[in-house]
Amino acid sequence: MRQSKFFIKTRKEAPADEVAKNAKLLMRAGFVDKLQAGVYTYLPLGLRVLKKIEQIIREEMNKEEGQEILMPSLHPKELWQTTGRWDSMDDLYKVTDASGRENALGATHEEVVVPLVKQFISSYRDLPFAVYQFQNKFRMELRAKSGILRGREFIMKDMYSFHRTEEDMKAYYERMKKSYAHIFERMGIGARTYLTYASGGSFSKYSHEFQTLTEAGEDVIYICDTCHIAINKEIIDDQKHMCPICGNEDLRTETSVEVGNIFELKTKYSAPFNLTYKDESGGDVTVLMGCYGIGLGRVLGTVVEVYGDDKGLVWPRAIAPFTVHLVEIPSADANVRAEAEKLYNELTARGVEVLWDDRDLRAGEKFAESDLLGIPFRVVVSEKTLAGETVEVKERITGEVSMRTRDELFKLFAV
Repeated sequence: MRQSKFFIKTRKEAPADEVAKNAKLLMRAGFVDKLQAGVYTYLPLGLRVLKKIEQIIREEMNKEEGQEILMPSLHPKELWQTTGRWDSMDDLYKVTDASGRENALGATHEEVVVPLVKQFISSYRDLPFAVYQFQNKFRMELRAKSGILRGREFIMKDMYSFHRTEEDMKAYYERMKKSYAHIFERMGIGARTYLTYASGGSFSKYSHEFQTLTEAGEDVIYICDTCHIAINKEIIDDQKHMCPICGNEDLRTETSVEVGNIFELKTKYSAPFNLTYKDESGGDVTVLMGCYGIGLGRVLGTVVEVYGDDKGLVWPRAIAPFTVHLVEIPSADANVRAEAEKLYNELTARGVEVLWDDRDLRAGEKFAESDLLGIPFRVVVSEKTLAGETVEVKERITGEVSMRTRDELFKLFAV
């Protein structure tokens, strides 16, 4: 992609009304635009990152035999009344049309997915299975001050599993713990992300969150370094300030952001809708459920909080909008443009995603903007590099600069 043709508009200063680091950097770099508090537009660069995150999650959900669907955002009032959440969920957006019909804007999708799968489950032979989606969610968030970490409208991956027995449900739940850990590892935040014990409410002793350490976090967790797990602040007193696995009382306190959660729903939502199956003897048995959520924007914002520095964004390679920022230094020598174009075509042909800065700007402006965008590798073509038959390569995350021949460059990005 030529940067002169790309929909990018960077800013020299952060918006005055933003306090969160993630929002400041993402808006300065032209990744997102703020429509109102808690509601953001993903611009081309931001959407590329979001889609990378989505694809990693999709691949891991498919490995766990999840089947992708897409459910509506507009939910009939009656479904939410069935579970009692129409009146009890205080952050639910409710809308009424001209005929007086009432609906909820989907904050979560248990009330939709259970009636959906009820049409397809009749026998024990139909179980287990799992469905998931990437879908907009809406929540009446009154504290929308943390950029894309806490939104009123946001994209979530929510997955729902359906089981015959508690043993089967628990086994799948354990698989999802490992799957989530692998997802966050692939996204570059695995080492800072902890499986965190949280209250399970009325249907389980524990639920589990995945919390990523960052000073911008609004959550407090207590970490057991022996087991590499944590306990949420809301249940630490019940836990007697001890690790639930090894009993360690030497726990350290950190601030964090919740990037995912998993719950054993059991029959909490299947029972109100009478979701049952026929067992081997012909009896009706209520289906057991689990649910598993990841907020995509929340992950994106957390990565910015973890890696962003005083120069701008820093993207892990797996979710970066491009792998290479090819910076051409304007010159009267036509060979500089020819070399940049040749390199762009060759890298692209090898499957490397390249943003080519072909604009007529000073080198200093281009370098500062390159740091702001945070693309993993900056490759510079100039009169100087032509003379040495090399290119200059800077790795954004380390700041390391090296001169490389074309062959060395291609080996660096070998797929």
